[in-house]
Amino acid sequence: MADSETAGFPAEPNYIGLNTPQRAEYAVDNLAVTGTIPADVRGTFFRAVPDPAFPPFVSDAGAILSADGMVSAIRFGQDNVSTAIRYVGTARHQAETAAGHALFGKYRNPYTDRAEAAGVDRTVANTTPVWHAGKLLLTKEDGRPYRVDPATLETLGQYDFGGALRSETFTAHVRIDPVTGEMFAFGYEASGLASTTIAWLVIDAAGNLVREQWFDAPYCAMMHDFAITEHYVLFPIYPTTADLARLQAGGDHWVHHQDLDSWVGVMPRDGDVAEIRWLRGPKGVSCYHMMNAFEDAAGVIHFDQCLSDSNAFPFIREASGIDIAQPDLNGRLARWSFDPRAADAAIHETVIGPPGDFPVIPASRQGRAYDHAWMLTMNPERRGPPVFGGPVGAMFDLLLRLDMTGGPPQALALPMGSCFNEPVHVPSTTEGHQGWLVMMVDHQTGPDAFVHECWIVDAGNLAAGPVAKVTMPHRQRPQVHGWWAGASA
Repeated sequence: MADSETAGFPAEPNYIGLNTPQRAEYAVDNLAVTGTIPADVRGTFFRAVPDPAFPPFVSDAGAILSADGMVSAIRFGQDNVSTAIRYVGTARHQAETAAGHALFGKYRNPYTDRAEAAGVDRTVANTTPVWHAGKLLLTKEDGRPYRVDPATLETLGQYDFGGALRSETFTAHVRIDPVTGEMFAFGYEASGLASTTIAWLVIDAAGNLVREQWFDAPYCAMMHDFAITEHYVLFPIYPTTADLARLQAGGDHWVHHQDLDSWVGVMPRDGDVAEIRWLRGPKGVSCYHMMNAFEDAAGVIHFDQCLSDSNAFPFIREASGIDIAQPDLNGRLARWSFDPRAADAAIHETVIGPPGDFPVIPASRQGRAYDHAWMLTMNPERRGPPVFGGPVGAMFDLLLRLDMTGGPPQALALPMGSCFNEPVHVPSTTEGHQGWLVMMVDHQTGPDAFVHECWIVDAGNLAAGPVAKVTMPHRQRPQVHGWWAGASA
């Protein structure tokens, strides 16, 4: 991007390198393809890409999480691959576009906004594209989702399930049961800023919100993700907390507490929130993404998560006065096991995988026992620094396939200067085949030069490398999350 196009953006980590604002909407057909795209890969890879439309007017280390949401679509047809990207037309984006400059201040703190922003919905819908019951929703956990036309990427407006949704918020992560087709979701801070209220939401296979129940968490905590099993729902609480007085004083939304207990709320999936049982977890730990959860033959729940000993975001640790370097977080794929029926139920932790994030499982195994999964991590043999970018300042360069039955892992390592974005899984129609992983790969070619490809990898044979690469026509920003919608969905 030319210097004139980034004028006004500070030379801070949120706005340089791979994080450089692009602010470009486009549609490009007939992308160049190297290799052969498998017949199974017919559909659309939707991606949520934060990209600030205007330079900030306040200094904010968490600003990368407040960047305006863009929805990207990479479409795989019979004889053509195309791409398009557009801003999500949130109320916030529309207000700033009309004003011609930024109106909103620090990450999730309306008390730092300009006066013109009063009363305007603050969400940027920049975290996860969700495809369910023929609708595409762009979500961020600080507000309600926005519905987007999946063909044109035009924003159709904020979505409240036909007026049924009472919660002010809707999670960035949903869970869809592979048997019933139900979509399970929640909203934290459901009754307002820094509130302890959580809304439990059930959306049926036809897309109707059929259940909304509210309950209180032990404290107001960041709840980015959650998990289901066949018969239970798990609400994990980690000690990254919000405080209204701190926000009113112009402070940070989140502060992490190393001496505060974590919790897991366990509820029968078809039960009532009055039945939630809170199990105490270790102090100070943090997790953003869960791999899966399931019940074994004895009824014990196993809950697999990308866990660390403190919050993974450096800007949150800094605001909390926590002096722990990123390599010292003791990241691991952790399994918390407990018997929900036992009178003295307690959490027992087992480390089942390395540090990393963006875990992926086949959609057919959601909430069920599973024998393989994928995740991103750092190559321990890398001979230099990782690619700078993303919200934690470093990108992943190793893709892992984990054998959950105890077999050896598979790995696909990238060369220096290249990095993975979160993959999505595409199921195979061939019996016994483990499907395909589709992901954006960034390659740094100079001090501030990058090229990008969309890779397709055999999910059961990572070492073979990509079977196809699609060259992207423009510079890309790091995505947060993606979603695969098959051509028949």
